[in-house]
Amino acid sequence: MAQRGPRFTPGWRRLGAPARRAPVPVRRKVLVVGSGGREHALAARLLESESVGAVIVAPGNAGTARTPPWAGDKTLSNAQGQPLEIARREAVDLVVIGPEAPLTAGLADELARAGFAVFGPSESAARLEGSKAFMKDLCARHGLPTARHEVVRDERELEARVRSFAAPPVVKADGLCAGKGVVVAETHEEALGAARHMLSGQAFGDAGRVVVLEERLLGAELSIHAIVDGERFMLLPAAQDHKRLADGDQGPNTGGMGTYAPAPLATPALVQRIEREIFAKAVQGMASEGTPFRGTLFAGLMVTPAGDPTLLEFNVRFGDPETQVLMLSLAGDLGDALASAAAGKLDASALTVRAEHALCVVLAAPGYPGSPRTGDPIDGLEQAEKVPGVRVFHAGTRLEGDRVVTAGGRVLGVAARANSLAVARARAYDAVGAIHFEGMQHRSDIAYRALGAS
Repeated sequence: MAQRGPRFTPGWRRLGAPARRAPVPVRRKVLVVGSGGREHALAARLLESESVGAVIVAPGNAGTARTPPWAGDKTLSNAQGQPLEIARREAVDLVVIGPEAPLTAGLADELARAGFAVFGPSESAARLEGSKAFMKDLCARHGLPTARHEVVRDERELEARVRSFAAPPVVKADGLCAGKGVVVAETHEEALGAARHMLSGQAFGDAGRVVVLEERLLGAELSIHAIVDGERFMLLPAAQDHKRLADGDQGPNTGGMGTYAPAPLATPALVQRIEREIFAKAVQGMASEGTPFRGTLFAGLMVTPAGDPTLLEFNVRFGDPETQVLMLSLAGDLGDALASAAAGKLDASALTVRAEHALCVVLAAPGYPGSPRTGDPIDGLEQAEKVPGVRVFHAGTRLEGDRVVTAGGRVLGVAARANSLAVARARAYDAVGAIHFEGMQHRSDIAYRALGAS
């Protein structure tokens, strides 16, 4: 049951006039843009909204190609083509843009000019993720706590800038690199090599031709999302992601191998500081500069040993796999919440947060994150979804006839909800045990920071 007590109510801050619930069409049709686990989770949760009658996902995956049995008279389907073309053809009431690439390319602007309600930031506001240098400059202008940094555009400046850090700096490509543009260097020489590789264009093309060097911070990472309408925002439960491929945070960085929420690290006092010192300043700062942010603002944070929150990065969309646990954590009408934010009139009362815990385990293809193999049949999906509290969200999957096969690096997100984190983890791993595809990779220690290794 959803609760409204202070521990579980989403933190939100009125930055302007109080939000009023805007009238919305009954049983709206929603277009979700994207093809990953995030989009499957959003589509499934939107279908549970009283205000939503149909969800179309473009291009979608095997999971979004079929209406789930619990949806009643509602429909979930895939569509091919350009989002604007689909929105016009289907006469949709709301477009929700999942991935960062179309946002930074201006898709929200294109759809808005055509008269569609869009949940997702403009191209100018999406620079918060599209350019790490822009994000760092915004932090400096508006006083957000973040690590010391240097922006390098010319290799001739590189060595002096790297050596200016007492400890080896973190090296970040300025642009979008699908979550792979960060090198946590152990030596100054490693940092120099990584930065040169990026600046040359060999690593990430134009996305790496500007490099941000950042002071390496110690502590625990935390992910917090906010639904933002340009002036007001509502915080969602704090989550902790697991970026490394293997147990114990070993192996290469990935797009994320699992997550859980709420994270015990996020005490009410800490969340209040994050709300005040990071989200409020960012939302106010963007609005004051003429680029109001509407959409999901996702802060990757480091909480230092002293308990201070420091901003590592902003993303301008829901995270993946964070979305999978957030969608299991929310009660209420997600369609109304996103539509009201898109209209600039956030209705924070549309959502509440369940007094439960959620956990997601990512199943990846062999060869991920380097060169994942695709085309392997997946077995056990129906059995996995029979485990109480479990939802299996598709990411890198496709249909070959009636058979689901792998089609990407991160293949599935096996998520579970329960009254305790330990039970949610046990349920998720029970479901993982039912699924098989050749070479399947997954971590066995999701939530080890809160529960210890299994």
